[in-house]
Amino acid sequence: MFSLQRLFSRSDRFYDLLEAVAEEARQAVAALIELLKSPRDGQNLEEFIVRRRHTKQISEEITALVCSTFVTPLEREDIESLASALYKIPKTVEKFGERLLLSPSRLRAELFSRQADLLEQATDTVCQMVRQLRRRPQLDKIKEENDRLHQYEGEADKLILELLRDLYSGKYEALQAIVLRDLYELLEKVIDRCRDAGNIIFQIMLKNS
Repeated sequence: MFSLQRLFSRSDRFYDLLEAVAEEARQAVAALIELLKSPRDGQNLEEFIVRRRHTKQISEEITALVCSTFVTPLEREDIESLASALYKIPKTVEKFGERLLLSPSRLRAELFSRQADLLEQATDTVCQMVRQLRRRPQLDKIKEENDRLHQYEGEADKLILELLRDLYSGKYEALQAIVLRDLYELLEKVIDRCRDAGNIIFQIMLKNS
């Protein structure tokens, strides 16, 4: 009986850690939105750094637990792949924050508002999907949420074309256009990271359904 309790306890710990990484990603996006409101506030960038480091620590704990656990609740490769995909979300958000603070002039928050809205929805969806892993929901439920992530990605793809069209219109100075293109593409990459995490979760559920 003791061995079974220990096994279930370790299974819960895997899910706890994965959920913690997903929540860190969600909070990083919340910090990003705050940074856009005050792009010269270095304190907001510090929050990105702290969250990324915390996420890395959690990911390292997941790796150590995978190596030290004989029976894992999911395939070892799937656990590590998902942890890695989740870690890349706050890591890319931090890159955006660094580039924003390096920009030579104050950039209006509304320039990034639609991408930020999509990103907020995407990270919320990823968190929901990760939380459901331990409950083993119906495959249709996970597919519905993964389809939603692909919808956000599709909207982001259309949006960046619109944003780039505006950049290439000639109304921006050359340096500002380069900076904005870099920032737009980083935000789109974060949404792609969310899609990647969703795909991994969906594949995990396919294997275990």
